[in-house]
Amino acid sequence: MTSQRPDLADELLRRRAADQHARGVREHGNVAPDLEAMRTVDAENTPALKRITTECGWPGRTLVGERAADAAWLLAQHADADTEFQQHALGLLRDAVALGEAEPWHLAYLTDRCLVHQGEPQLYGTQYVNDEHGLRPSPIADVDRLDTRRAQVGLGPHAEHDALMRERQ
Repeated sequence: MTSQRPDLADELLRRRAADQHARGVREHGNVAPDLEAMRTVDAENTPALKRITTECGWPGRTLVGERAADAAWLLAQHADADTEFQQHALGLLRDAVALGEAEPWHLAYLTDRCLVHQGEPQLYGTQYVNDEHGLRPSPIADVDRLDTRRAQVGLGPHAEHDALMRERQ
């Protein structure tokens, strides 16, 4: 699918590359994240995504293509320093998912991120904390229905996600 705004697609993909590089993601394996670079990149990416969403709404598949729409979600996910914008992006993303312009699992991750920032239990078990007790999921609401909720948005069982998180650690 050709995007309507290749200029925005290119910008989002460049910003995603910078985001991932700061977080230590490399083509041939990961390295330690650079926390200062992460803060810098997030401080640059958040206002850029704000500008894009103000101009165009959520940059979904039709506007920017699949890869750049995924990049937009990642930038919103990492906009932790501006939780007000992150909450606004969540609303835009919710509408985009309803229109088929974004992935339901993107919404699940951003929903959990926003809930955790608000001190509320997450719904999909996507967010983890690493503290004196080790790596563990942030509190999860209604754990008995967790895998049902995850399946509804295209995510696999939480046990598989948990194993992957621990492997990456």
